[in-house]
Amino acid sequence: MKNLKKQTGKTCTAKVFVLVIIGLMLSATLRAQEDKSKRPSPPATATGKIGEATITIDYSSPSVKGRKIFGGLLPYGKLWRAGANEATLFQTDKAIKVAGKTLPAGKYSFFATPGEKKWTVFFNSETGQWGDKKGGAANMDSTKIVLSFDVKVKKLKALSEKLKYAVGDKGFDLRWEYTDIFIEVK
Repeated sequence: MKNLKKQTGKTCTAKVFVLVIIGLMLSATLRAQEDKSKRPSPPATATGKIGEATITIDYSSPSVKGRKIFGGLLPYGKLWRAGANEATLFQTDKAIKVAGKTLPAGKYSFFATPGEKKWTVFFNSETGQWGDKKGGAANMDSTKIVLSFDVKVKKLKALSEKLKYAVGDKGFDLRWEYTDIFIEVK
């Protein structure tokens, strides 16, 4: 009888352990499959042709919601993931010229350091990371910068409530709040 109680207790403990592990795995799977379109900053894509190259920008699009964005929520001089949630992903299927420098075909994370009159933008070879680290710093590995340069800021007259990228035949824009930066691509 004592052996039977010991075996039953071990069996119950093992079953509980297995059920806990299965529960954790299911929980992780459900989180991984969350509907990203229901996020406060939903996913968006901008795509277009520039010369022979097809450009695709995948990003999450936050809203202004009455806040001061540049020089407020996003301080001037602080590196930013150029979107929300995961780091913004820039992809080109052909080598392109950006700011007079060659950017090889491939996928890059896209970051920026906003300023009042100019921004510094970065194409980084590390992709797939969450855009910010714990504590709020942008999650860009500076040793993996492929290309960086400065661009001028243009002020918009009308509010751009949601962050929006647009690809045109001469480059691409990032517009949000009353700010527009245009990056020429050849």
